Amino acid sequence: MTGDAVSDRGTWFRVEAGSTASAVRRAAERLGTELGFSPARTADLAIVAAELTSNLVKHADDGMLLLRPVRAEREAGVELIAVDSGPGMADLTVSSRDGHSTTGTLGIGLGAIARQATWFDAYSRPGRGTVLAVQVWQPDARPGPPWVGALTRPLTGESVSGDGYASRVVEGRRQLLVCDGLGHGPLAAGATGAAIDAFHRAPAASPAAVVQHIHRSIGHTRGAALAVAEPDPTTGVLRYAGVGNIAGAVVAADGRRRGLVSLPGIVGHQRPVVREYDYPLPPDSLVVMHSDGVVDRWQLDDYPGLAGRSPLVVAATVLRDAGIRRDDTCVLVARGEP
Repeated sequence: MTGDAVSDRGTWFRVEAGSTASAVRRAAERLGTELGFSPARTADLAIVAAELTSNLVKHADDGMLLLRPVRAEREAGVELIAVDSGPGMADLTVSSRDGHSTTGTLGIGLGAIARQATWFDAYSRPGRGTVLAVQVWQPDARPGPPWVGALTRPLTGESVSGDGYASRVVEGRRQLLVCDGLGHGPLAAGATGAAIDAFHRAPAASPAAVVQHIHRSIGHTRGAALAVAEPDPTTGVLRYAGVGNIAGAVVAADGRRRGLVSLPGIVGHQRPVVREYDYPLPPDSLVVMHSDGVVDRWQLDDYPGLAGRSPLVVAATVLRDAGIRRDDTCVLVARGEP
């Protein structure tokens, strides 16, 4: 989808022709200006946006780019995530050097992106495509590396997604939310928005108590499926409470995957049964949560080295390969340890 304004949930662009590069660049410049970027930093952002879209046009199949604001305390930056199913690259380090090219061009795209970005991460495999994630902040901003990464994508033909996510740190508790508002479109998005607001307002309590708080808060909406997870590396435990069709898993460093249980019901309606479960949280593990718009047959073992990339790149790769177009989609990935 495309549009003039970029919401906090972001705007997806389908990149199929060179003309899209201009639209993405203008949207990025407009967003940078709205966030208070200096003219010089806005120009850097425009370079990143142009190079990302140019790479998609030249090298990619089914290229998509997500543009959105990203926030940390009192600061704001711009995040761009490019995904494609193209030929991929065997060695991103080599491909990002100035002068390297696979198409006879100057080959400066990835090098320019890395130089202008505040933070940059990528994953690519030959024959499997590439994911590039970039954040651009003001020069004096010092955001830490993101411990959680998540994306949503609306059903084809819809302008908004009924799926959503949130994270928070409250009184030392790191908590995660994935939500799927019933149905599609604005009413589903409204239910998810209400659930996210309630999540942020909830007391510092267990995941089950937070789900109950959300249930009491969104009775005026059509309701939602959702899950709240709380990774606690000090005890090596993940606490989890889910209602409805939200899937979750703990993926250990060796690739072993353990599914998380969500009970039937609709939060906001029908007095759902809410039960909390504890799961082992091994060192260096990932917590993966997603809506039913993602086919639950993904395996990180199929992507050598992916588990070592940032949570955002992992989430984007799962969304690209396991997300379905006939439903809203949401994927959230977090490190078990910050």
